[in-house]
Amino acid sequence: MYYLKTEASFDSAHFLYGYEGKCSNIHGHRWKIEVTVGSKSLQESGNQMGMIMDFSDLKREVKAIADHYDHALIFEKNTLKSDTLSCLKRDGFRLIEIPFRPTAENLSKYFYMLLKEKNCRISNVSVYETPNNCAVYEED
Repeated sequence: MYYLKTEASFDSAHFLYGYEGKCSNIHGHRWKIEVTVGSKSLQESGNQMGMIMDFSDLKREVKAIADHYDHALIFEKNTLKSDTLSCLKRDGFRLIEIPFRPTAENLSKYFYMLLKEKNCRISNVSVYETPNNCAVYEED
């Protein structure tokens, strides 16, 4: 089996609505996305002969995800009161609403699916909240 691995990082804030603990408060992370693609065989012809895929293509896709989430407040849909949301928008804050609780586990699956849609041969995606703590998603 052959593997390629790349990573990209972004800074953003989130909170865990309904969580009983300090993570229920808005806080930030230096998130790191680590992506592994794999294949039992390499391309046999063409420009990418001897490769799983072009590293630059993989890096571009992972960087695009990181750039999109950089310096934003990531929050689960319907967890901010409408007046709070209106004030944040009016004051020009960058907000990203997602349909799930923004945990490292959920983000790892979400990023996996985004990359899978781009036809990357994804093996797994790790999302680090801190340098020592990450969640990993891979399909069965």
